[in-house]
Amino acid sequence: MSVVNPQNPYVSSPSTPPVDVAQDKPDPAGQVETPGRAEPRQGISPPLDRAPRLRSGRTGIPGLLGTAERGGSLADFIWFRTGGPAEWLVRPASVEDLADFLRALDSDVPVLPVGVGSNLIVRDGGVPGVVVRLPKAMSHVHIEPGNRVRAGGGAMGITVASKARDAHVAGLEFLRGIPGTAGGAVRMNAGAYGHEVADILIEATLVLRSGEIVTWPRERLGYTYRHSEVPEGAVVVEALFEGVPGERAEIGAEMDRIAAEREASQPLRSRTGGSTFKNPPAAKAWQLIDQAGCRGLRIGDAQVSEKHCNFLLNLGEASAAEIEALGEEVRRRVKANCGVELEWEIQRVGTSG
Repeated sequence: MSVVNPQNPYVSSPSTPPVDVAQDKPDPAGQVETPGRAEPRQGISPPLDRAPRLRSGRTGIPGLLGTAERGGSLADFIWFRTGGPAEWLVRPASVEDLADFLRALDSDVPVLPVGVGSNLIVRDGGVPGVVVRLPKAMSHVHIEPGNRVRAGGGAMGITVASKARDAHVAGLEFLRGIPGTAGGAVRMNAGAYGHEVADILIEATLVLRSGEIVTWPRERLGYTYRHSEVPEGAVVVEALFEGVPGERAEIGAEMDRIAAEREASQPLRSRTGGSTFKNPPAAKAWQLIDQAGCRGLRIGDAQVSEKHCNFLLNLGEASAAEIEALGEEVRRRVKANCGVELEWEIQRVGTSG
């Protein structure tokens, strides 16, 4: 029979019974430094009250070796530093822990995986259901024969690129310019500087919403521009990339070039969500935004960056609603100016406050 750790009732032994309420604080070791580390603006609504259900019909959170925090703050770590809480913020201890948890969780409860929140608007009312963050233990990066790099879903793009460089593996340099995790990059087919994840991915391991652990080849993911067919509620826990042989100095020089270009053209030290809109065919989103007169446009403390028009900023006290409203106003003005309907690249989740 399983027991709950008496020192921390929310960190469970295997097969622990459901935990109805967890009050543990976020693990600072699991946080990633983000732009503008001022105090976050929390969502204007209180934490949601509905408790996820077990497959047995009971309410509560299935036991897990990691942690489960009710009403866990997302504004503490997402790059916009604003928005509502997660109904439950879950940090599994391992792939198997995550799989066991999802198997026990009622299939009607929504699950949202979140990396470092670099391309995310969390609405002020918070996120219903379960938000999953991967721990440091799932941020490994290993070099394998054949110029291959295996990365945990929580590994940062810059770490993957740096490990590849040190192993004389070229072709992954563009990951230096992607400020998110490997799991997030696989899910959205992230890309920059003429390359995208679909160019280098061999296979990805996912924990499906059902709790099944699967490894899918690139072709199964149905990649298109900034999109994949990773199922809703699935968590990308590992990716296998393949590069080509290269010289460490040349790889490093390309990574330095990418870093310098980002520094010169993007508001890296601001609270932002990265590229806001996808580039339409044969055009650049930022150019259309600029031509529509949106550079520097503001709603409250939400602003279109004057440095790069395809970036929205939180100047300090912007709500998620203001940021999203600003994005919609940009879309409206661009369509009125040139007839192009911009498509959001930033993921917008949760409920309105």
